[in-house]
Amino acid sequence: MKNIFIIVLLSVASIGYAQNSKADQLLKEVAAKFKSYDNVVFNYKGNLQNTKSQLNMDVHGEATLSGENYNVEFMGSTYIYNGAKLYVVNREDEQITVSNQTDSDEGLISPTNILTFYEKGYRAEMDIEQNVRGRKIQYIKLTPIKSDSEYKQVLLGIDINTKHIYNAIVTENSGTKATFTLLSLKTDQPLSKKCFNFDPTDYEGWDIENLD
Repeated sequence: MKNIFIIVLLSVASIGYAQNSKADQLLKEVAAKFKSYDNVVFNYKGNLQNTKSQLNMDVHGEATLSGENYNVEFMGSTYIYNGAKLYVVNREDEQITVSNQTDSDEGLISPTNILTFYEKGYRAEMDIEQNVRGRKIQYIKLTPIKSDSEYKQVLLGIDINTKHIYNAIVTENSGTKATFTLLSLKTDQPLSKKCFNFDPTDYEGWDIENLD
């Protein structure tokens, strides 16, 4: 009986390793595909829900990513990062905040890093596969390694044929559930020289606050 029990344990362990290896390999393929592009431009829609706080908010916008640089519309503000400084442009209040990007910022999942956040800090395992309007979407369940993460889990949907991310479903420990879905994705687009550069002359009379 003891030997049978050990064999069962070894079988379960080997199955778990195979699943994790398959998930990790798929994530590596997705990351390699993304890094092969000079830039990526996508439109997205999102939804934030929390039944306890009666939150149910839809968001949408556009994002342009190139290496570490990005220009992202998110919840009414524009986030411009040039590899050194992060500029948050709030057009409603005509206010701009300037700060350095920090490691703590990188832990947050948003359209600014939706195509790269999974590369570190998570354990991955294969989840369900779905057919979405003729597209085969394989979900990978990501669990944060750090116990103090604000995230409970993330389901990352990957288009098996294109190796592009389709959506991400983020469940926070607070009960908030955030879903981001890419509506369109274009690669290697001609970009304006001002895409990742902040020019203060474009915002004369605005309140510019340096947080560093």
